[in-house]
Amino acid sequence: MKTSTKDRPKPTRMTASKQPAAHEHAHALRRADLAYVRLASSEVARDINRDVILELVRAKQPVARMALARASGLYPSTVSAIVEELIAEGWVVEGGTQRLPRGRRPTLLSLNEDIVILAVDVRPEQATIAVVDLNSRLLSQKSIVLPSNVERALPELIAALKKMREMHPGKSFEGVGLSMPGRVDPVTQQLVLAPNLRWARHEIAGEIETALGLKVEMENEANACLIAEIWSGRLDGVRDAVLVAISEGIGTALLSNGQMITGSGGLAGEFGHVMLDPNGPACGCGRKGCWEMFASTRAAVRFYNEARGEDDLTITGSRLLNLAADEDGAALEALSRQAEYLGRGLQAVTAALSPEVILFTGELTSAWQRFGPIVEAELRKQMLAGPPPKVMTTLNPEFARLRGAAALVLQRHSGYHRTHRHSGPRDRSQAEMTTA
Repeated sequence: MKTSTKDRPKPTRMTASKQPAAHEHAHALRRADLAYVRLASSEVARDINRDVILELVRAKQPVARMALARASGLYPSTVSAIVEELIAEGWVVEGGTQRLPRGRRPTLLSLNEDIVILAVDVRPEQATIAVVDLNSRLLSQKSIVLPSNVERALPELIAALKKMREMHPGKSFEGVGLSMPGRVDPVTQQLVLAPNLRWARHEIAGEIETALGLKVEMENEANACLIAEIWSGRLDGVRDAVLVAISEGIGTALLSNGQMITGSGGLAGEFGHVMLDPNGPACGCGRKGCWEMFASTRAAVRFYNEARGEDDLTITGSRLLNLAADEDGAALEALSRQAEYLGRGLQAVTAALSPEVILFTGELTSAWQRFGPIVEAELRKQMLAGPPPKVMTTLNPEFARLRGAAALVLQRHSGYHRTHRHSGPRDRSQAEMTTA
């Protein structure tokens, strides 16, 4: 049964043994999961420890059980029990042995490369689908054009997913992850706000689940990217961070005091629709002058066309970056304006959340060496007090949303959310997938 946000207890630190709490040794994603912790529950403690061990296997593979015990702070017997459970479920496999000067050679553990995830990056006009393994490697990838009408778009997306799955007959598919350009209700898993994609309130996940026989997980694109960054370990020790996703719009994901913040109905973080200019361009949300109307890829294209005095419908964000690389004056001006507005809009973000780190992902980050300093200079101007946050770009921004979609499935299916978010057992049987 899915848990309503209003029924979730306040986060509480807890330990599974007299040693330091295992989750305190883990990455921030584990702390984010503590929003679901129930007081004095040994079951919850076990599941959090399971999350920790699985992540340590991913980070240190191939790795021995004793090394996991040292890294996690858990008793060796606790680690062994968790490892055996992960092996039985197929998440972890045993490999070779570690050569030691004396004594018994320990067996090394790794993630199971035969388990894969169908990852989908949905955009207003197209979708990119990929098969991603547990180590975040993209095994195959394809982009398809999507009709604007969801009634037509979903069957085409489902057909493409089926073909992609058929390309990997020897793999075991764990689920489907959808990175969406809008806000997703964490309880109903419905798209509740998507000004640039007219799919709101449609049973997207349900239709895909029925057609493919796989569990579907949906999340806002920025949230998915932040989960991937946390999962990768790049935010170790960071408790307050904001991720800004730059695409057709502007999306933000929030990590505050070690907790991922989704808010009521999953609507937290819509800084892209904070008004910068009441007389600015009309936004898809129905208002005027929103941040995304000045700092998104669409805004940069509009700036370019305004500078040239014409409406060139062939210009895209990628083409604009190519023109800038060739020192096209209008393109450089347009992207510089976009970067300036990105920094300017961060005033609301820093005032509200005071993050230690701000991450950026999206097409503009491919030219961050040139335009990033403009963002950072404007950010410094906007600070109320103290030094500005550290600015970073995501790993492999081109694939950030796909890796985020895959990390979303892995997070929700492999550990704590496995028993505390979803009902019913997981079933990765090839037979069921074939007949679905």
